[in-house]
Amino acid sequence: MNWFQSFLVSSLGQKIVMSLTGLFLTIFLIVHLVGNLQLLHDDGGQAFNLYSYFMTHNPLIKTVSYLLYTGIILHTIQGLSLWRQNRKAAGGMKRYVKTSTATSSFAGRNMAWLGILIFIFLVIHLKDFWYVMKFTSQLEMITYPGQDHEVKNLYQLVSVEFKELWVVVIYSISMVVLAFHLLHGFTSAFQTIGANHPKYMTLIKVVGKLYAFLIPIGFAIIPIIFYCCK
Repeated sequence: MNWFQSFLVSSLGQKIVMSLTGLFLTIFLIVHLVGNLQLLHDDGGQAFNLYSYFMTHNPLIKTVSYLLYTGIILHTIQGLSLWRQNRKAAGGMKRYVKTSTATSSFAGRNMAWLGILIFIFLVIHLKDFWYVMKFTSQLEMITYPGQDHEVKNLYQLVSVEFKELWVVVIYSISMVVLAFHLLHGFTSAFQTIGANHPKYMTLIKVVGKLYAFLIPIGFAIIPIIFYCCK
């Protein structure tokens, strides 16, 4: 095993990989939210359907999507691996754990559970929308004026799903879970990669709190608007 492989399986290497994949996923969340906000256009779904077509047919975006799937898997695996290591280490450090627990945040103490809940939500979310769009023929095909190709009417599926109260509730609760995960994870990722100088950390913490609040709110408001107003 060479030094790079040794580094990747070490505790420090796993933390850095998890931090870098986490930061990559935070960028994806911004892009994904911008796309989802197209759902709120009062155009019968044209903007969102054209956006969905672009995201699934552009070669560069398709390449990035494979990096995204890899990032999600790596982030999940490394997170669970570190959690297991920490639980083993905690067995012989009960006094330290009690002190640490008393001073740490709720999000910090429960990052693994929060991550597991987010992963479960993500699997369900991908099954309900991404899988149906990519691998089934359930969606209506539409040709919009000025376009020389048909697009799948994903907007119709979204609007039907978000008319179900239980879907809106689960989606909204999942965004609360995401907010707590981001609240700790954003700052922790920068600390892990060494950006923990006092000169920068104050700004990073402020940006992290704003990000952890605004991004989940942005996602949660979409199904709420659909349920109440569309």
